[in-house]
Amino acid sequence: MAAHNLIFDADDTLWENNVLFERAIDAFIAHVDHPTLPPEEVRAVLNDIERANSVAYGYGAAVFERSLTDCLARLRGTPLDDADRSAVRAVSAPVREHAIELIDGVAETLAALAPRHRLFLLTKGPRAAQQAKVDASGLAGLFQGVEIVPEKDASVYRAFTAERGLDPAGTWMIGNSPRSDVLPALEAGLGAVFVPHPMTWSLEHADVPAAHDRFHEVAAISALVALFE
Repeated sequence: MAAHNLIFDADDTLWENNVLFERAIDAFIAHVDHPTLPPEEVRAVLNDIERANSVAYGYGAAVFERSLTDCLARLRGTPLDDADRSAVRAVSAPVREHAIELIDGVAETLAALAPRHRLFLLTKGPRAAQQAKVDASGLAGLFQGVEIVPEKDASVYRAFTAERGLDPAGTWMIGNSPRSDVLPALEAGLGAVFVPHPMTWSLEHADVPAAHDRFHEVAAISALVALFE
């Protein structure tokens, strides 16, 4: 097969992301150990606080930690003591510190593809936070280009390929998000490979094409080695 341009998403495609938040929330609910509310009701209180805080303060690790603190204060009904504040800091540490856990098969797959194809990374989110993840992943050297953008839509894909002189017909976007990776890439004339992740954020969900000659779905990222052999 001729060389292709393979553009990879980052969060929940190459490394775990949303699962870090979910693990932190599970640990937080265990710390709360509410005497009357079951875990799902504690989570509902936290969800309401997160919605409000995202409107007021945006997103990211600092806002997430603030939401945990606000939730605990509301549930306690009293000012938090040092032990509570330390517990919140501890459970949110992996999110705050950009702890990187590569998804199974990622390192081996990229290493197999890099000699035969041109690899790129295109991720969205806060620039400093995303760059820290890229740096910590140990994967940066496999990519011929890395770009961090606030959002991914068809215009971003068109600009990304045009700026690098990439032929859309030989370029594929690979990621776990139908909304950000698959649909806008196809709209821009690229191919798209959907790699589902069970913890994909609900706001990234959308229907994938029922039939499209430039769309593939694979069960695991390791399947890319055969797809782009």
